[in-house]
Amino acid sequence: MEKLFGTDGVRGLANVDLTPELAYKLGRLGAYVLTKDATKTTVLIAKDSRKSGDMLEAALTAGLCSIGAKVVQVGVIPSPAVAYLVKKHKLDAGVIISASHNPMPDNGIKFFNKNGFKLPDALEEEIQNLKEKTDKHGDDLPRPTGENIGSVISLASAEEDYISFLLSTVPNLNLSGMKIVIDCANGATSYIAPEVFKRLGAELIILHNKPNGTNINENCGSTHMESLADCVKSECAEIGIAFDGDGDRMLAVCDKGNEIDGDGIMAVCGIDMNERGKLKDNTIVATVMSNKGFECFCESNNMKMLRANVGDRYVLEKMLAKNYSLGGEQSGHVIFLEHSTTGDGILTALQLLDAIARKKQPLSALVGAMKIFPQVLVNVKIPNSRKSELLSHPEIVKTHAEIESILKNEGRILLRPSGTEPLVRVMIEGSDESEIKALAEKLADVIEKNLSD
Repeated sequence: MEKLFGTDGVRGLANVDLTPELAYKLGRLGAYVLTKDATKTTVLIAKDSRKSGDMLEAALTAGLCSIGAKVVQVGVIPSPAVAYLVKKHKLDAGVIISASHNPMPDNGIKFFNKNGFKLPDALEEEIQNLKEKTDKHGDDLPRPTGENIGSVISLASAEEDYISFLLSTVPNLNLSGMKIVIDCANGATSYIAPEVFKRLGAELIILHNKPNGTNINENCGSTHMESLADCVKSECAEIGIAFDGDGDRMLAVCDKGNEIDGDGIMAVCGIDMNERGKLKDNTIVATVMSNKGFECFCESNNMKMLRANVGDRYVLEKMLAKNYSLGGEQSGHVIFLEHSTTGDGILTALQLLDAIARKKQPLSALVGAMKIFPQVLVNVKIPNSRKSELLSHPEIVKTHAEIESILKNEGRILLRPSGTEPLVRVMIEGSDESEIKALAEKLADVIEKNLSD
């Protein structure tokens, strides 16, 4: 059977790959695997602003209730709020229905355990194995009756609980007189993010905060930052902030209109935390996608950079192993372990603004000292069923070796199958941008020729 869970939960085209039937089954299986006795289980469910969220929420809720779980619905709210609310209210698990930055027709289901952590691979495999067993032999999981059937309640305080938590992480931050542009991606941050920044006194310009069920991530948010950059420049704002659809990541635009990725955000926050004695072992956990320039920047500023596999869950695993306090991805998932168990876009924006306020310098100056190595990324569409051939196909192996010999020690190649889409990402880093672009396209062409159906 094809792998059910990707790098960030179960995702697919809503009502085709991710059907109500699958959502119903995931509700039953998830509650059983996480607690074993679902009749004593309370699970929080949230969603982003996609139209398919209502359908999947209804099916997931039915699955949970059918096995005896109590369901707490909180509606549209950022996914990191789920991690926080589960812990605050001492619930047994949480679920977010979202496909994050994916296009609107997609959706996803992602579980959090009672401590606010995404599920480890072992638990996801247990759910997958149980699904295969029940598909083949029938569902013999408990089916309580009468008063033991699950019920549904709502949590009216969810938004205010989360806003209060966010503000508590920056008790001394005052944004009065600071002009900030935010892009809410027509997603889950559309109400909460503007409210947070207004309470801090910012002069706020808000883009793309009118979700209608179909416009999430549509030419906006952290995957389409052109309108944000244009607005920062035209309005002479100090900073622009872009969220993704479910609000677990953010990217920035500096005062000069340049995009700042997760590496730049971690560089600014890392130095600030290090100077305040808040950066455990002077170490930042990044990923294999992080720029070589970020690594060099860390070394020149008395910090170390460790690399994890792509996916904030793998960053978190490496952070938890040594209790490192800061880690994240180039794509904008940043984890501040003192405050959260997962990437949180609004929290990251607040920590970045707090660091900027302490430094009393514009963001452009704070990131200007980091020399970025040219990095080219090319996406190649291939079927999920052929991803396993990527590192063994003779033609791909041969071309990979040829490019390595050209780059020598002045660059690197990374081939990374997407965990959520039928794509392979070809990344090449080096000193000559035109050269690495040609090399990346060459390798991408070889992959497409040999692995596309």
